[in-house]
Amino acid sequence: MDSYLLLKWVHVLSSTVLFGTGLGTAFHGWMATRSGDLRAMAVSGRNVVLADWLFTTPAVIVQPVTGVLLARQAGFGWDTPWLLLSIALYGLVGACWLPVVWLQIRMRHLAEGAVASGEALPALYHRYARIWFALGWPAFIGVVVIFWLMIAKPALL
Repeated sequence: MDSYLLLKWVHVLSSTVLFGTGLGTAFHGWMATRSGDLRAMAVSGRNVVLADWLFTTPAVIVQPVTGVLLARQAGFGWDTPWLLLSIALYGLVGACWLPVVWLQIRMRHLAEGAVASGEALPALYHRYARIWFALGWPAFIGVVVIFWLMIAKPALL
């Protein structure tokens, strides 16, 4: 396999891991929160944070590295509109993801604390959950648009 195809395979695979893990952890975390079951929220919180460290973080690093190398090998200039939009959307997705990671860690701590103490979940958990949910939408839509841009490479201007 030549280097371009290998890079393309790694890029597509890591984008799939990034999207799939994000969608899967969002579903798992949201459904646990909706259940109201403190133990489920604590377990889900641990798993969501772990999945971000094991899968999302490496994919977040691999994506721009392979993307830059692919663009260079394919001869795309940095002024290519679809590429610029992809990079801007990747920045937007990252700007949503970083606070989401912090929120997930805080939500995990709050759920684990409530389970350990036998007390009710603090209202702060639900506030964090609403923000977490709201930040997920622009990130999700951004990744979907990036997938389309990667595949279609449209002439935007």
